[in-house]
Amino acid sequence: MIVIVLPDITEENTLLADAKRADADAQRHIYEAYFSPIYNFVRLRVENTQQAQDIAADVFLDFFIALKGNRPPQKSLRAWLFRVARNKIYDHYGKRDRLPTTTLDEWVAADTEANPETAFMRTYSTERVRRVLGTLKDDHQEVLILRFGQALSLQETADIMGKSVSAVKSLQFRAVDRLRQLLGAENG
Repeated sequence: MIVIVLPDITEENTLLADAKRADADAQRHIYEAYFSPIYNFVRLRVENTQQAQDIAADVFLDFFIALKGNRPPQKSLRAWLFRVARNKIYDHYGKRDRLPTTTLDEWVAADTEANPETAFMRTYSTERVRRVLGTLKDDHQEVLILRFGQALSLQETADIMGKSVSAVKSLQFRAVDRLRQLLGAENG
């Protein structure tokens, strides 16, 4: 089970401001805090662990280059990093590749009390959920991974996916509803 622990937004903003001022400690802290979540996000789309590591490393290379240039992240560091990771995956593998079902069980979040959708998915066997998730449309898979697997906010998910918050809410609702339908059909 992958447990994601990201810095809170206030700490993230402070780290980003310090990193923009070329503070090596802040840059190192960002790398250490975000490499694992970015790698795990990439790993869900890329079956080869070495390729996933390479793509995650490229995300941070872009981040450090952006800090030195004139285009560093402006508001949400985590959204910027996940968006770059998403774009690198699409650049390398294309938008049509499906989520590998061998790693789907890793992203189901551990905190089910705060998350009714996750609690619902936990009531079914991991194998069944993996099988059904693999049949969802790519954007449904992605919104579920970002919202529940990576525990990102609606705004962060919207920024990453290039959609409005209301579009993400709607997409999330449709994805969870479709997941329920498919899991219900398997029961019948």
